[in-house]
Amino acid sequence: MSVKSVKGLLWITLCILTFQLTAQQKSYDFFVGTFEGKVGSKGIYKFRLNSKGEFTSLGLVGRVENPSYITFNDNKKYLLSVSLYPSFGPGNLESFLVTKRGLKSISKTVTDKAPGFVSAKGSHVLVANYSGGTTELFKLSPNGKLSHSLSKEQHEGKGDNNRQEAPHSHSAWFSPDSNVIISPDLGTNHLWFSDLDPNTSTLKPRRQKKLTLNEGAGPRHLAFHPQHSNWIYVINELDNTISFVTTNDKGKYKLVSSISTLPKNISGNNNVAAHILISNDGKFLYASNRGESDSLVIYEINQYSGELSLVGFENVKGDFPRHFAFSPNEEFIVVANQNSNNLVSYKRSRTTGKLIFIDKVKTPNPTCVLF
Repeated sequence: MSVKSVKGLLWITLCILTFQLTAQQKSYDFFVGTFEGKVGSKGIYKFRLNSKGEFTSLGLVGRVENPSYITFNDNKKYLLSVSLYPSFGPGNLESFLVTKRGLKSISKTVTDKAPGFVSAKGSHVLVANYSGGTTELFKLSPNGKLSHSLSKEQHEGKGDNNRQEAPHSHSAWFSPDSNVIISPDLGTNHLWFSDLDPNTSTLKPRRQKKLTLNEGAGPRHLAFHPQHSNWIYVINELDNTISFVTTNDKGKYKLVSSISTLPKNISGNNNVAAHILISNDGKFLYASNRGESDSLVIYEINQYSGELSLVGFENVKGDFPRHFAFSPNEEFIVVANQNSNNLVSYKRSRTTGKLIFIDKVKTPNPTCVLF
């Protein structure tokens, strides 16, 4: 091998080592939405997660009342927050410019009753209103300003559980490869479907308007499989299950199966499920149980059938894990324990899906984690 070739090989090796070292040393900043609660939260907080999965608190960065759910727009230039007030009346949707110093409020608009969820795709923003039983559509301009409510999907009906006395829209999701909007409603026990018309910025009911889930399920959030967008996993709050939903060639949705999120020795009487995530490789699904279990449940996903098989449970070292998120490199999971006022980090195995506890830090009534 020539001297020139050796030098070239050494240079490539050095570049690879430098890249790996940089990746290992990477830290990530993230935001936390909160409820005001008894401990006096004042808005949106910021934290840093280092390469070992350890926390550093960066303090309050956005003063806003009860920012219970937060999300980014596509390029993460703007953060969007919904404020759910104790009266469960009309709420607020607010946009913030993300800066190195914190969050700068850009605009605010009124939503229907008790907004509890917000999502964004392109220039459109969806809000799910729990008490109103509605999904609302807004627009976000390139300079971060929000429109008034442009379109509204009103849910109707009720379920058999005592918390299903009326519609309770709990989240609203943009399908990854179409203009279909899916809205899980805890109160009516349905997934509601509409088409987003991007030209008129309106929500139009689909021919299949809704899908009924198992009696008393109480659908809350959902996750799309990264490699099979027609595989949808719905976390049901009231009966602590995950429903596997698919679509056929004609786009019709059907319920395939449901699986419990709880250990066999724990009943569903003192538990409610909350959030759900799937790893980007499509191999593992995680969901949170709040109550007696207070845990994350881990499943492996069959890559041919989409069915779930139990890997295990991980105690969240806190009370009421309302929300959790992957770090951007998916090496860690951060859990928001609302009632114990703490965040907890876990190292995640890409091979087994299992979790190892790393660190925890205090924060007032955390309800949403956003990387």
